[in-house]
Amino acid sequence: MKSAVAITSKIHLNLNLNLRRNHLYSPLSRSIFRGKAKPVFQSPPLIRTHSSNPNPNPIMASSFKPEQARAPPALPLPTPPVTKFKVGLCQLSVTADKERNIAHARRAIEEAAEKGAKLIILPEIWNSPYSNDSFPVYAEDIDAGGDASPSTAMLSEVARLLKITIVGGSIPERSGDRLYNTCCVFGSDGKLIAKHRKIHLFDIDIPGKITFIESKSLTAGETPTIVDTDVGRIGIGICYDIRFQELAMIYGARGAHLICYPGAFNMTTGPLHWELLQRARATDNQVLPHSPFVFF
Repeated sequence: MKSAVAITSKIHLNLNLNLRRNHLYSPLSRSIFRGKAKPVFQSPPLIRTHSSNPNPNPIMASSFKPEQARAPPALPLPTPPVTKFKVGLCQLSVTADKERNIAHARRAIEEAAEKGAKLIILPEIWNSPYSNDSFPVYAEDIDAGGDASPSTAMLSEVARLLKITIVGGSIPERSGDRLYNTCCVFGSDGKLIAKHRKIHLFDIDIPGKITFIESKSLTAGETPTIVDTDVGRIGIGICYDIRFQELAMIYGARGAHLICYPGAFNMTTGPLHWELLQRARATDNQVLPHSPFVFF
């Protein structure tokens, strides 16, 4: 079985994100505006010089700085625990044999750790074939752990033994009667410190090329995930989550040093989006200092 482990040697921790509004609203942005009352957007109060009182609110007039509103100052980032470390990106060939997939992923993690990686990232759906028929069969109860989730049990054990941080790609998760595409993050003590459920499901139909409807079997997550680790504050997305800048905007506002998007893009739409979106997420604006991203 083939695998590849890529190591990046220098990571300088800061961030650059675009806070401009995207005209394509994601499920995340729609959920933000979902509620009993719709938000009302309006301009700041005008100072009407023709009234009997030409400056009815001098405090508001003096505090309103339109240029600063258009280009807000950079937010201070939390101090990263380290300023240089190695990242291991594990490329894995997936088979129909789940136990083999788990053993293969463990060997790749160990190889990356031997090369000095302190943060190791797996791909999307690394323990299962990527199909709606396979997700229910390979799904695990992550919250139950142990024998109910052998994939995450392996990640927990190897993170603890090797003293590394693992962004565990994603696996199909079963929670009640629902299935999710879920990424688990384990700290160097082996504890599960974050769990991200893919928010933007990939539904596509290109006649004669590809048809795949994730929402036939998977349920969309609803919560952004940002977590403090031994290598810094990390925001988590999964594959198609990268398409929507609102998620990255939230992570930037919360002081993320690094954003990880484990992915398994197809070769029809993937080449058209992946490289472009990496550049877009990394160079969208000047609101915050530039930061590296890990995309996978």
